[in-house]
Amino acid sequence: MAIIWRTSALAQRHREIGAELEDWNGMGTAWFYDHTPERAKADYEAIRTKAGLMDVSGLKKVHVVGEHAAQVIDRVTTRNVEKIMPGRSTYASILNDQGKFVDDCIIYRLSVNSWMVVHGTGTGMEQLSTVAASKNCAVIFDDNMHDMSLQGPVAVDFLAKHIPGIRDLTYFGIMQTKLFGCPVMISRTGYTGERGYEIFCQSKDAVHLWDNILSDGADMGIVPVQFSTLDLLRTESYLLFYPGDNSETYPFDGETCGDTLWELGLEFTVSPGKTGFIGAENHYAAQGNERFKIYGVMLEGTTPADEGADLLQNGEKVGVVTYGMYSEVNSHNVGIARMPVACASPGTALTVRNGDGTEIAATAEEMPFYDKDKAVRTAKG
Repeated sequence: MAIIWRTSALAQRHREIGAELEDWNGMGTAWFYDHTPERAKADYEAIRTKAGLMDVSGLKKVHVVGEHAAQVIDRVTTRNVEKIMPGRSTYASILNDQGKFVDDCIIYRLSVNSWMVVHGTGTGMEQLSTVAASKNCAVIFDDNMHDMSLQGPVAVDFLAKHIPGIRDLTYFGIMQTKLFGCPVMISRTGYTGERGYEIFCQSKDAVHLWDNILSDGADMGIVPVQFSTLDLLRTESYLLFYPGDNSETYPFDGETCGDTLWELGLEFTVSPGKTGFIGAENHYAAQGNERFKIYGVMLEGTTPADEGADLLQNGEKVGVVTYGMYSEVNSHNVGIARMPVACASPGTALTVRNGDGTEIAATAEEMPFYDKDKAVRTAKG
């Protein structure tokens, strides 16, 4: 049974829209404003064609501050953090001693000795706290800080009305500024594959900002979107979700849970030549020993793959589709799948079998399916 021990300051706003708050990461989260396919389609299309505002305060915000803060983050994550300058951020992985993935995060360098690590449902904070125990730094969990994600092609146009210089904020850049009279930190990040921004604020300012963004942005098509919209957006953008795409959800027979970065396609999150992070030796040793690969599937027709649909080759089950989606906007029916290494090659003929027995012809294809060269999310000006 889920235990909700964290509360978003926006909870009442979500209830007014129709949400029944469900647990995510210990926080009551607006997974659905309603459960209709029409709402899911509208929210997805809002972010792909205009912009949507989403409460992602369920992410855990952890400050790491002090003389040894960089050393702690460098030990826990796969990135060379000394290359991150103040005002910049980066995406990183966190591994266990066996070199298996246990969390991902974004590392923000706020100033010389002040950092923030934002992570999801894994053990990122626990690892930071353990490593910091013998160091001259503090690890501070901050649930007062709330996070709203404004994503979509008109997001920059809206923010440009209020924040000078926002168009110059590059991908993974951050800025300290104000919005509607409130102090905020804005980062050029998101989980949608779209050009977007995350707005960090104090909890006492969250409702004020939420209301004003939606009111002032209504004429531009900015609407509130439900949290489940992320599954549609991330699927076509090759953005993995822990533990939904992992062996914690789809376990191996006779093995403990845990996937390598090589299997997940996240080896790019390791800075070239970096050693000394937790699990480093086992990470490098695992290269070439992949038990499966995360890879894309493209389906015929318009019926999407079920979450957890069987993946077949020549009538035999060989894998699973972790999430599927059909997009009228982008004219594709696609999914993220766990499949044998030998199948993870463009054009490999496969079949998706949904829970009702429906079989759909499919092929293995490289991801992402949307914004393949990342020109949208990294656009300048």
